[in-house]
Amino acid sequence: MGFSCRWSRGNHLLFQQVPMVEIDGMKLVQTRSILHYIADKHHLFGRDLKERTLIDMYVEGTLDLLELIIMHPFLKPDDQQKEVVNMAQKAIIRYFPVFEKVLRDHGQRFLVGNQLSLADIILLQTILALEEKIPNILSAFPHLQEFTVKISNIPTIKKFLEPGSKKKPPPDDIYVRTVYNIFMP
Repeated sequence: MGFSCRWSRGNHLLFQQVPMVEIDGMKLVQTRSILHYIADKHHLFGRDLKERTLIDMYVEGTLDLLELIIMHPFLKPDDQQKEVVNMAQKAIIRYFPVFEKVLRDHGQRFLVGNQLSLADIILLQTILALEEKIPNILSAFPHLQEFTVKISNIPTIKKFLEPGSKKKPPPDDIYVRTVYNIFMP
């Protein structure tokens, strides 16, 4: 039994999967590898091993919730409302209390240390995506409300969140159909 690798100059998807990002002359694949590279490059991964580990834990936990949000548009219409309830329950019971406590106990404006990190960015992205589906999702979490406002008002993030920026809108029906046609012809 032989093994064949399809990695070649014309095929940049190492595992034949997306996403793939071209940056600094490299073609990076795998979401977490891409996130780690960008975080390291822009000093968003903490100052020492302890901070990096905390950031990694918070990112991994938040990505579990974000993945539910990302997959939501691809569910059958009958399952979408049930999944909104599921996402809300998980956010309110499992995830948001953790971050609320971290922010309350830490006393800083960021999740880890005293500077912006990948954990802050991923948590903000997740909160904003949830608020699109459940506008009052943070009503019981005052520290997360304050965090969202503070992080959203960092000039580069504020610019990114403005209409007309490179921020992608939530998937619409055309996007969902296109994805289905590409991956499930």
